[in-house]
Amino acid sequence: MSIPIIAFFNNKGGVGKTSLVYHLAWMYRSLGYQVVAADLDPQANLTSAFLDEDRLEELWLDNENSNTIFRCLQPLVIGTGDIDAPQLEEIEEQLTLLVGDLELSNFEDELSSEWPKCLDENPRSFRVISAFWRLLQKAANSSHADLVLIDLGPNLGAINRSALISADYVVIPLSPDLFSLQGLKNLGPTLRKWRKGWQERVEKNPVPDLVLPTGKMQPLGYIVLQHSIRLDRPVKAYQRWISRIPQVYSDEILNKKSPENYPTSVTDDPHCFALLKHYQSLMALAQEARKPIFHLKAADGALGAHFKAVQNVYQDFKQLALKIAEEIALEPPQ
Repeated sequence: MSIPIIAFFNNKGGVGKTSLVYHLAWMYRSLGYQVVAADLDPQANLTSAFLDEDRLEELWLDNENSNTIFRCLQPLVIGTGDIDAPQLEEIEEQLTLLVGDLELSNFEDELSSEWPKCLDENPRSFRVISAFWRLLQKAANSSHADLVLIDLGPNLGAINRSALISADYVVIPLSPDLFSLQGLKNLGPTLRKWRKGWQERVEKNPVPDLVLPTGKMQPLGYIVLQHSIRLDRPVKAYQRWISRIPQVYSDEILNKKSPENYPTSVTDDPHCFALLKHYQSLMALAQEARKPIFHLKAADGALGAHFKAVQNVYQDFKQLALKIAEEIALEPPQ
């Protein structure tokens, strides 16, 4: 049975994507699902959110006894074999992490050079381009996962192309600003280009027993991460950008020309999963406590109004997780 793989991606940075993946991974675990969180961002921000510096030092500096995502790829990169089976980091029961690695950026050139060689029916090229997907499948199977959540860096490079080819679904985090709208205009055509390019290559796979990803990368919807309206961002400007998101998403990501009466409110747009607040000081408390916001306790500083806000955050992420689960027809946990 295929395990759903959901990538959270926006080629525009600074929208809170890593925090979103982190909290959703914990929420799905809270709902009873077995979750793999996969850090495919060379900056490894998701990994550093889950693990403290001492553990990171052990994983990144101990070359013999640790197994980050880059080290899983090493046999393939140096030509001594195929990918190694990942050794997942257990964060808590039912939640595991495919550990990120700053060295993953060294795989970018390899992925870039092997992409065109797939058209020449080069067997190694198909192994390289499909390496992420095959790693994720191994990770999902070894942990009996119900779903895999991928965090990606904010660019349209070769690493993200191969990572998105591995994804069944794509969720796009956004901020209500000009940069996110421009990001959508870049992202939509790029996803279609990559999907078409992979379909052309899959047909030329010369290795009958090499199972490849379908490259589905179906856009599921978007999430607006609503930062506080600052003094330097007038309310009119904020409303201007957020009201344009539904139409730009439909036009550019779904490639569907939206009618003139298309919703201008994200709350009325069926493709908008949630409008999440910034949570301000709660985020700082959560980072210090190394836990999701909705697990904060009084001992962590969640007192008075903060405690009520923590309960609200739990409901926000629960509703978001359930909406995504419904959209991909994810079976209830056993």
